[in-house]
Order: sequence, then C-alpha cells, then structure tokens
Amino acid sequence: MGRRKLKIQRLENLKARQAKYSKRKPGMIKKANELAVLCDVDLALLLFSPSDQPTLFVGQEKALSDVLERLSKMSFEEREARRAYTMQIVKKNYAKPESDSDIGSSSQDASDNPQKVYEEQLKEVKQKLAEKSRILRDWKNPNNVDDLDQLNIMEEHLTASLRGIRNKKRRLEMELQRGGLEGNGNLGTQG
Repeated sequence: MGRRKLKIQRLENLKARQAKYSKRKPGMIKKANELAVLCDVDLALLLFSPSDQPTLFVGQEKALSDVLERLSKMSFEEREARRAYTMQIVKKNYAKPESDSDIGSSSQDASDNPQKVYEEQLKEVKQKLAEKSRILRDWKNPNNVDDLDQLNIMEEHLTASLRGIRNKKRRLEMELQRGGLEGNGNLGTQG
C-alpha cells in the first residue's frame, strides 16, 4: 500500500501542529545538513516551533555571524532578485493542480487573490529585512546601540561564537599534540 498524498494546509489543532513539527523537524535539519555538505553551501535554518521555541541550524560548522555577514554584503537588488526567484519556484511547486477531490472551495478562496497575499507577505518580509539590516549595521558599530535588549542579543551571539572558537582551538591543540607525540616517538626510535 502506497503513501497517500498529504494536503498541505495549516493544522487547526495546536497539539497536532506540535506533533507534526516534532516529527518533521529532524528530517528538515537532516536535509539542510545534507545540502550544506553535498553542495558546500553556507546555510542557516531558523525554525520556530508552534510553541515559539527557536531552533537554529547553521551548516558545516560555520558561524551564524559569517552567514549573516555574507547576506548583508549583498546589495538590496541582489537580495530582492534572489527572493523573487525563490518565490517563483515556490509558486511553481504549489501551483500544481491537486488531484484530490476533497479540496473544496477553501482552496479556491485563497487562490482568488494571490497577488494581494503575496504583496502583504512581501511588505512583511521587507520590514523584517530592514530590521535585520539595521541589526547588522549595529554589529559594525556597537557603540551606537542604545537598546539594552539588542546589546544582550549581541552579547549572547558573541559568547556563543567565542565558545565555538575555543572548542575549535582545543580540538586543534589536541590534534597537534597527538601528531607531535607520534612524531616524537618516531624520532626516538630512529636515534
């Protein structure tokens, strides 16, 4: 017996949403990691669960700040062009005709004026992008930041980055020590 096609729409029950999220999140992270490794791409995946718990995944042991810095270096026009291309792909994938007969007028109501929906989403995304761009500018000159919450967020990111650097340093030191001990052992047996 084959798998039946799921209708992609919001689950009304919060418990059902949380359960579905919990089941699908590991697969999403696995796919993101595979994409990062196979294609050698910088990747950041930020998910908020139905209970508003954040999950952040950054591929290939990269720092989130590196990925965000790379995004901030793109011009606004480049970001908009990439966004438009991505939206075009999403529209193409979801514009496929549904074969299920139980899809009723609710899907037709949503598709009656998709342009308005996209314009509203675009407006929201532009506002978020402007806010994130401001935050990235704050990183370049933290002395200009007067918002305590923003400074706390920046401090947390710096602490996490520093922790990652220390861990990488320890790993490298251990590798060098192992390599140095093996090298010293070889020298002692030759003399």
